[in-house]
Amino acid sequence: MTTVLSQKGQIVLPSAVREQLHLEPGQDFEVIIEDEDSITLRRINRPPNHGLVDHLLACPYPFEIPPRAKDFTKPLSL
Repeated sequence: MTTVLSQKGQIVLPSAVREQLHLEPGQDFEVIIEDEDSITLRRINRPPNHGLVDHLLACPYPFEIPPRAKDFTKPLSL
């Protein structure tokens, strides 16, 4: 199987590869240069909100997080 590097530096993974590995849009990958002719692409599994706190703290405008109201209701029994 082969693929082509676009002018924007993007490589499309063939659909057979995406299907076999169950790859989905938005997944993160690590790129490792092995030698002058080899590159390794490794999927990184991260929690859904990974980096969210750092992103919010980097906000250039001050903001406050309002206090949460306490919930005194009892959980439903199943």
